Amino acid sequence: MKRRPHRAEPPAPFTVTFDGRPLPALPGQSLAAALRSAGVLAWRTTRTGGAPRGAFCGIGHCFECLATVNGRPNRRLCLLPARPGDAVTTQEGTGRADLAV
Repeated sequence: MKRRPHRAEPPAPFTVTFDGRPLPALPGQSLAAALRSAGVLAWRTTRTGGAPRGAFCGIGHCFECLATVNGRPNRRLCLLPARPGDAVTTQEGTGRADLAV
């Protein structure tokens, strides 16, 4: 009796947006991983100097991966699972223009 190897089917991708641009994401993937897979390396700028930032540690310790997700600022994309329809926008500084810094 011949055994055939089990072939797992990859999960169906869905769409998230980054600054209005649709990007593919996979179930179980973090938003940071989805953006990096699509070639996006920076999604935040620093408060002073406006230097670009993206994922650094990838485990939620460094806070470099902060972005605005679905209108909420300061979300750590390396810890946030991608969900269909998520809207990620570049965060400038604190992500809150109404805060005095």
